Order: sequence, then C-alpha cells, then structure tokens
Amino acid sequence: MRNRMRALVLAGSAAALVAALVAAAPAPAAPAAPKVASVHGSGAIFFPYSPRDDIRFAVEAESAPWSRPFPAKGLDKGLPTDARGRVTIHHYVPATGFTGTAEAEVDCLVTGGRTATLTAVVKTSNVGWEGKRIGISVQDGERGGPDRVGFSWGVVNVDVKPDGTVAEPTVGTCMAPAPFTEVTKGGFKVTPAPLAPMPN
Repeated sequence: MRNRMRALVLAGSAAALVAALVAAAPAPAAPAAPKVASVHGSGAIFFPYSPRDDIRFAVEAESAPWSRPFPAKGLDKGLPTDARGRVTIHHYVPATGFTGTAEAEVDCLVTGGRTATLTAVVKTSNVGWEGKRIGISVQDGERGGPDRVGFSWGVVNVDVKPDGTVAEPTVGTCMAPAPFTEVTKGGFKVTPAPLAPMPN
C-alpha cells in the first residue's frame, strides 16, 4: 500500500510539472509574411556606343503575384511574376540637344540573387513608344562593384528575316537581356524573393 501511494504521488507530481511546462511555453510564432521582390532606385549609365549621352533610368517596382489575369486558358489567374510600379527613362543627346523621355507601367518582375528582370508598358513618350513593352534588367553591385543595367533596345532583340530585312520583335513579359552597362551615378536596390506559390 505504501509503495502504491508513493507511485501515485510521483505520478501526480510529474503530471503537474508537465502541465506547468506546457503552460509556460511560448505560443508558436505566426507564419512570416511572404517576402516581396522589388527594385528601387535611379541611376545614370555609361553606354559605350553613345559615350557622351546622358542616359538615366528610374525604377520603382514590386511584385504583385497573380494580379494580372489574361483572357487565355491557364492564365486566368495571372502569373507569379505579375508586378506593379513605374519605369522612367531620360536620354539626352548633346549632339542634337534632344531629350527623349518615356514613362512605363511595370507588368512583370522576377529576381535571382542581386539581379532582377522586369518589363513595363510605355504610357507616355516623346519618341513614339506608347503601347510598347520594354525590358530592363538591374544588378545590385556587390563587394563595392558598380550596379548594372540592361535594356531591350539598341543592341539586342533584333529579328533578321529570311529575306535579310530586320525587324524589332515585341518583348514578352519579364524578358530582358543581361545587365550590360555600368551605373556611373546613383544606384539600385534589388530585394529578391522566391516565386509565389500557386493560388488555391
């Protein structure tokens, strides 16, 4: 009987200890909000084929997954790379005194490490680009290296026809070349994020 009583007391003490530990344990943390990919900043670039020109880009872009549905099978929910924001382009040509400008609405953004690729559709321009989709890539410089920018016109995106004529194809969403020019003034901040999960 004495041994049985002792076992019951020990069992009760152990149960009380477990209950106290469970009550004192912190509540599980709420799941972290999903990270949002983004590119922010502005800068002047050096373009070797127009070394005296003043060419500047300003980019404010953030991912907005599944926010731009397409009227096509399988795309009715949009894309994980859907995005919003604005791109502004300024290109001054001292030889002629002309300044070309364009403002475009971001529609796609994808990141990988310190590099981002985005596209935007031109809304206003003084060079006839209204309605044109442009592609831009941005690399956030590392270890003291310069930031870099690439763009889908000028030296890339050329389609040579069988008869030898040349045309500029349209730019698809998030399509842009590698960032092939250096930023000489200003800079960009790329915040990477994984692709968003499929919507329910």
